[in-house]
Amino acid sequence: MSHKPTPYTPNFPSSQGYALTSENEKRLESYPMNATSPQPYPQPGYPGPPPGHPTPPPGHPMPPPGSVPLPGMQPGMQPGMQPGYQPGFQPGFQPGYAPGYPHPQSYPAGAIVSQPGPQMPPSGWMTIPQGLSNCPPGLEYLSTIDQLLVHQKVELLEAFVGFETNNKYTVKNSVGQKVYYAVEDNDCCTRNCCGPNRPFEMKIMDNFGHEVIHLHRPLACDSCFCPCCLQTMEVTAPPGSPIGSIEQEWSICKPCYVVKNAAGEIVLRIKGPVCTFSICGDVEFNVYSANGATKVGKITKQWSGLAREAFTDADYFGITFPMDLNVSIKAVLLGACFLIDFMFFEKSGNQESDGPGMF
Repeated sequence: MSHKPTPYTPNFPSSQGYALTSENEKRLESYPMNATSPQPYPQPGYPGPPPGHPTPPPGHPMPPPGSVPLPGMQPGMQPGMQPGYQPGFQPGFQPGYAPGYPHPQSYPAGAIVSQPGPQMPPSGWMTIPQGLSNCPPGLEYLSTIDQLLVHQKVELLEAFVGFETNNKYTVKNSVGQKVYYAVEDNDCCTRNCCGPNRPFEMKIMDNFGHEVIHLHRPLACDSCFCPCCLQTMEVTAPPGSPIGSIEQEWSICKPCYVVKNAAGEIVLRIKGPVCTFSICGDVEFNVYSANGATKVGKITKQWSGLAREAFTDADYFGITFPMDLNVSIKAVLLGACFLIDFMFFEKSGNQESDGPGMF
């Protein structure tokens, strides 16, 4: 008994459009790839691609005429590849870089690929504050401090021979960082003939060697018997632009000074002690408000040790002032410290100056 396979016949009513398809109708069916393709999908045994159409690689189906080949389907390439890349390469990335990060850009030879960074101060120097406006160049350092330490450099020639040399000072903040470096500018004859009363120019430089403050002291008398020609000092910052001055007031018992701004207005007063000799202790010059009623700071001659005090005139000073004080007035107070040093603590013939107001 033989059995022939019975073809599958769907049990759909032909009245609703379901009917068997004849073999001839199947051969006439076409399945276009897209709506714009006028040619039917090539059947097996198609003699070749239409004229002008690229030839597919071996083992790949023939794309329909008029279709645009996708990336990676160019002749002679493996699927998923692009010209000039190795197998497994992902477009948009380079070896050693994680996905999602841009690859480094290429620059022509000789091109500057980075801008120079901010100039860093030498080791041990204070970093200049940033973002300040309406501040004379170089005085930015004074905006964030309320105390300065002034150390005079020891000159061996002056200590052992007695030959007067130009004074040099290092100005530091409260944590020991260098802020300024001050150098007296004077000639040999003036230094050794006029002694502590000598006129001088002093340059105060920042940590990059730029002069930011200039002090000018003219020749004048420091005796209380000559009230018409007392000590003064002009402060400019930057050099050539006046920001204030220090003027000595006539007094018999105590040294007194007034600190003026660029307009000539009194903003502070300085009053010293009756005795300015530094004997195993500090000597304080108090700084008061313009009316002299409120103490706002002080300039202190610090005791630096017996040997240093006896054989040299290299002194230590401390200056304190309000944090919110104008930076220009802080610079003028620094100039007042140098004037006080020359008038009271600069030695002449190994003898400390008596200073004004002393008999």
